[in-house]
Amino acid sequence: MHILHVVGARPNFMKAAPVLRALGSPGSVRQTLIHTGQHYDFNMSDVFFQQLVMPVPDVNLGVGPGSHAQQTAEIMSRLEPVVLERKPDLVLVYGDVNSTVAAALVCAKLLIPVGHVEAGLRSFDRTMPEEVNRLLTDQIADLLFTPSVDADKNLQQEGIASEKINLIGNVMIDTLVALLPEALARWNGKDLTSVPSHYLKHFGLVTLHRPSNVDASGILLSIVKTLSEISRDLPLIFPIHPRTRQRLEASDLATLDSQLHFVDPLSYLEFLALQYHATLVITDSGGIQEETTYLRVPCLTVRQNTERPVTVTLGTNVLVGQDMDRLRTEVGRILSGDRKQGEIPPFWDGHAAQRIAKVITTWWR
Repeated sequence: MHILHVVGARPNFMKAAPVLRALGSPGSVRQTLIHTGQHYDFNMSDVFFQQLVMPVPDVNLGVGPGSHAQQTAEIMSRLEPVVLERKPDLVLVYGDVNSTVAAALVCAKLLIPVGHVEAGLRSFDRTMPEEVNRLLTDQIADLLFTPSVDADKNLQQEGIASEKINLIGNVMIDTLVALLPEALARWNGKDLTSVPSHYLKHFGLVTLHRPSNVDASGILLSIVKTLSEISRDLPLIFPIHPRTRQRLEASDLATLDSQLHFVDPLSYLEFLALQYHATLVITDSGGIQEETTYLRVPCLTVRQNTERPVTVTLGTNVLVGQDMDRLRTEVGRILSGDRKQGEIPPFWDGHAAQRIAKVITTWWR
């Protein structure tokens, strides 16, 4: 059997790495890794792939940035001849980026079976491009691998045949479990050169990247001013995208008296170590909502909704929207000791990829 994996952004590699390893153990599976080049990440070097214990991509389509329509069309155009040449028996797609739906559409036209890893997640907000990608991919896919029970229910309500749905758990947690010991070894060895050591005694961690938070200058400034206020009680470390940093430097925020420390984007191991030791995390990232739930670190999500509601119902996540008063209140609660304890959702145990491999092996037979 020949399986072709299609990934387009750094989080996709986090999900694909354990699946590649799990499928590699039987020996009868040939695998090809395609990187569409949808997102360029300067941290995605040979060291990045070594840390994930995965091969570098066999093919990089080099698509690069563009509008959603342009990017999706370009991925489809460049991927089709590769798929025709490689003739896979199954194509695996991951998450909800444009590469995911583009690859699914190409394979549907070519009558090649598709498996969707991280299927069934829904924010019920179609203004998010990722939501459209999820919906379309799940309608096309032949095998749907879900991370949680709510995802199964979403698919069933959308009319997906139950025999296509497989609850396997969270492959992102597989990567976290595998690399956490190395991340903590870096912390213990004080090998975190990007962050001054005096910040690491008691701190919060911040990530923001969604357009609804960082593209509108008024909203971004409101959030960062609130973070500056919070940092007077809890120093905050903020790995920041260069584009966002540029916008902030044009404002007067540099004059604020705060302990909000901006750093360049971090490697996965560095960031994981910081998450583990953080007093709290403030984010708009879906993956970080999952990781903090597993680590049982309080998470405050600056979004109105989440496609990962299990992190709220079972985990440590609290949605605060763009209500800065609510953000201040929730931070105050955590600092006073009134924090959600949370629990780890079922099947988030580091073995999700092995369950995917078992399903595929049975399906192929």
